[in-house]
Amino acid sequence: MITCLSDDEDEEAELMRELEKIKQEREEERLRKEEEERKASEQQSREEILQGNPLTQQQAAGSAKMKRRWNDDVVFKNQSRNEPEVKKRFINDTIRNDFHRRFLNKYIQ
Repeated sequence: MITCLSDDEDEEAELMRELEKIKQEREEERLRKEEEERKASEQQSREEILQGNPLTQQQAAGSAKMKRRWNDDVVFKNQSRNEPEVKKRFINDTIRNDFHRRFLNKYIQ
């Protein structure tokens, strides 16, 4: 009978070790799955953020291009910037002032 008790105690101790081992393996598996889920959710949120940003989208790069005007590539664009403005000069003589000269050139000649 003594051997029965020690065998029962040994078996019970061995079963308790197996139970602890199984509990530990399940806990490790649960922690590993939680870590994988956390990494997957972080990756998904990172992808959503990148997709939400129009500057990082490759397919949208062509559609976001500014339209060119029809005269963007002409040779004589902005030529008037370099020409000096003709300032009106004031002459206190009705025959020699600029308005009278333009009038004569326009209607007389």
